[in-house]
Amino acid sequence: MIKQHTPAPNQSAAVGTLWVEFSAESNIGIKHMRAFAHTINSENFHTGIFICASHPTPAAMKIVPTVLPSVIEVFLESDLLVNITKHELVPKHILLSREEKKKLLERYRLKESQLPRIQGADPVARYYGLKRGHVVKIVRKSETSGRYASYRLCM
Repeated sequence: MIKQHTPAPNQSAAVGTLWVEFSAESNIGIKHMRAFAHTINSENFHTGIFICASHPTPAAMKIVPTVLPSVIEVFLESDLLVNITKHELVPKHILLSREEKKKLLERYRLKESQLPRIQGADPVARYYGLKRGHVVKIVRKSETSGRYASYRLCM
């Protein structure tokens, strides 16, 4: 019975491969980040997530933008202990596709620069991997209208 009422899954676009690495080292230096970047490039991963116990050195962080077109994101282990998107005060965030973004701008007759902004360093933006130019729909609960949707452009 379930098969009859279950919609067929939509074939979504490939988002690329992901490599996640945990490091228990107390000091993360250039050597660690170079090895991580080398793994990302040599294995052709699209995105790398590096989770460490303490902040990497500033020199090690300079390696992060050099692995283009791949993307490296660095998180502290302490930041990931709690899922911030499950907190009662954090509204639901939905990343819009390019087509949805285009329809939104046409519908409200806006330019991209007229949308409210969200910083790329915002914890929720980092959680969802938002990059410059992405638009996110934020759905909040409202006492008067039930729910309220707003849109933010990642800067």
